[in-house]
Amino acid sequence: MKSLYKTGARDVLLNLFSMSLQVVNGQQCVANFLSRHALPAPKVRVIAIGKAAASMLQGVLAGHARQVEAGLVITKAGHTERFDAELTSITQFESAHPYPDQRSIEAGRLLLDFIEQAPRDTGLLFLISGGASSLVEVLPDAGDVEQLQKLNHWLLAQGWPIDQMNQVRKSVSLIKAGRLARWIGGHAVMQLVISDVPGNDLSVIGSGLLAADTHVGSLPGALPDWIVQMQAQVPAAPAANEACFARIESHIIASNHLLRAEVTRLAGAMGYTVRCNQFVDGDAARQGLALARMLIEGAAGIYIWGGETVVPLPPQPGQGGRCQHLALAAAQILAGHDNMTLLAVGSDGTDGPGEVAGALVDGHTLERGRDAGALTAAEALQRADAGRFLAASGDLVDTGPTGTNVMDLIIGLKT
Repeated sequence: MKSLYKTGARDVLLNLFSMSLQVVNGQQCVANFLSRHALPAPKVRVIAIGKAAASMLQGVLAGHARQVEAGLVITKAGHTERFDAELTSITQFESAHPYPDQRSIEAGRLLLDFIEQAPRDTGLLFLISGGASSLVEVLPDAGDVEQLQKLNHWLLAQGWPIDQMNQVRKSVSLIKAGRLARWIGGHAVMQLVISDVPGNDLSVIGSGLLAADTHVGSLPGALPDWIVQMQAQVPAAPAANEACFARIESHIIASNHLLRAEVTRLAGAMGYTVRCNQFVDGDAARQGLALARMLIEGAAGIYIWGGETVVPLPPQPGQGGRCQHLALAAAQILAGHDNMTLLAVGSDGTDGPGEVAGALVDGHTLERGRDAGALTAAEALQRADAGRFLAASGDLVDTGPTGTNVMDLIIGLKT
């Protein structure tokens, strides 16, 4: 885990993040769950979809490799892992995230073929984590990848929370909003889920591949005519009482709440007083300003927040993601304060479309950026270009894939 600029306080926050990730790691969580619960059948096909897919499959193979007939991993590029070919047959497919493309459509075909090839007496074990909404898709015959990309770019520009964006995605898909359940036939199914949404709503995580839609009729506002035309080509989602859900067993095995609880425990063990442990959402810049003010006005100690903010995008956004945007906004308030540091990172190791996890800012971030000749913080925020400024100030955090995805973590330290 790298941050270009380090002091003692910054190392404390990086270590808290690194250590706390163990409790929500995909391999660890799946292995722990299966040590206490049986698989859905003596022989299973494993379908892992999401940014933590490969890690989660490793958790199955660690103790149940002999029961796995075959495995399919659909994940973000760079998030695959090496599997022992002697254990079982594993197919890994690198798909598109955060913007779906033709790979997402190909992944949808792979998914349906893999299910169709399952012998009648074989169970299906689904491992779902964040990113599944973009990574896999099946469209009606009249749909195409250009429409899908246009839809997702439009959604990301709205600044909506993930549950509202996923509600629209579900309305144009043949597998989301529980529609995938219609493809599983009579197989016994278990899905183990790492939650990346508020409230751990199964119908929102991954756009609810195997969960009945609990938000029917709650599409956000009036949609453009071209989206309405896409929706007209899709059959109604199955109701919760339909037979296709009868043999599906679902379990949430990791969440943002679990991650924040572990940070709280670790900080206490290190001798720090934890001053808050709260969920955050809404506009990233506004939250950055508010959290920095909490640090300034509060007592010394550790401050913990988690959730997922949003950044309304201009027509030509720059580099960075919501964590970098929030952190740079906070840096404006923290400027000149030597005793305050704030870390904002995506738990999956990526923040927005880039490859960095987020940022670690302090009272001298603006000064370092200015000395490096960067555009001003205000300009960077206006252009959704926080990453450019933070690269110049040396405040980006690079972790690589973490094997989980439970939204974002923000930790503040006031000494």
